[in-house]
Amino acid sequence: MSSHIRRSMPLFPIGIVMQLTGLSARQIRYYEEHGLVSPARTEGNRRLFSFNDIDRLLEIKDLIEQGVNLAGIKQIFASRKQAEQPEQPKQPNKSNTPATPKVVKQDLSEEELRELLRTELMQAGRFNRATLRQGDMARFFH
Repeated sequence: MSSHIRRSMPLFPIGIVMQLTGLSARQIRYYEEHGLVSPARTEGNRRLFSFNDIDRLLEIKDLIEQGVNLAGIKQIFASRKQAEQPEQPKQPNKSNTPATPKVVKQDLSEEELRELLRTELMQAGRFNRATLRQGDMARFFH
């Protein structure tokens, strides 16, 4: 098992995270509301945090203590995420319109789509949890 997988595995309930970070449950939930951390959820809707989530919460705590506000923290994380993405070469813009990124969309045949959806539903059923799209997909399977 790779280090990346181990560090992103959701293991810790919020009580343990509170002890490890020194943050209150309310602070942790607040940072989650603002999209700074995204813990996994159990079937009972309890939060489970990974090592990466704990590292991020500790970093948020340090930034707050240094006087950085929430908007600044969001901006720091956004710029860091953008820097991690590989840069794509820029092509000269031949017209006066602003350049728009091209989205390459792969067309799936109906058979491939049905197989993909069936697999997703079976995986969700195996773990007794609904997928986000399960209600919409019932129409595909008679």
